[in-house]
Amino acid sequence: MLFYRYRPNKETRTDRKITMVKKFAHQIGFDDAPFTKEHRGDVLLVATVYCRHRIEAVLSGKIRRDGRNASDAICRIVTGSRFYSHSQLILLQGIAFAGFNVVDIQQVLDETGLPVLVVCRKNPNMEKIRQALIQHVPGGARKWKIIERTGPMQPAGNVFVQRAGISLEDSRKVLKESCINSDLPDPLRTAHLIAGGIISGESKHRA
Repeated sequence: MLFYRYRPNKETRTDRKITMVKKFAHQIGFDDAPFTKEHRGDVLLVATVYCRHRIEAVLSGKIRRDGRNASDAICRIVTGSRFYSHSQLILLQGIAFAGFNVVDIQQVLDETGLPVLVVCRKNPNMEKIRQALIQHVPGGARKWKIIERTGPMQPAGNVFVQRAGISLEDSRKVLKESCINSDLPDPLRTAHLIAGGIISGESKHRA
């Protein structure tokens, strides 16, 4: 399995050096922590670093509820980690964290040089999401444009995916190899459990 790693020029963010990488063995999976309806402010974002089926590390940061800093936070967490140099893929559980803090996966690809795979258990109702963003979320129109630019969800195994820098065929191979204990890749499942356990004292939802 081969993919092209894009390493953006730090000054222009446009010149890319192409490097061949043989496998997606080194993955970083992100999920956010639970929060109440009344909560305003920052929400915990947890990432797990995996080498094949072994967890190597846990990373974390904070993002604003319904804010616009999720993409920047993910890029900062990934590139600031000592595991960045050999990372090969970023996994996200959904395209929005902390409510409607929408991730621009093309920006994440461009700034980290790593392919991005968004995974959802179900195909979301995009019209309901659009209405919620436009009617209730500050900056919702801009966030909806990011989602539109990302493209539709596509079926892959037992889940649905959106992607940047990785083919649908390779996405399916990644899922087949990394979904060991559930329909979600293990890096996402573990990030979900850790985030829930930290905030609630015990993980309560299906992972």
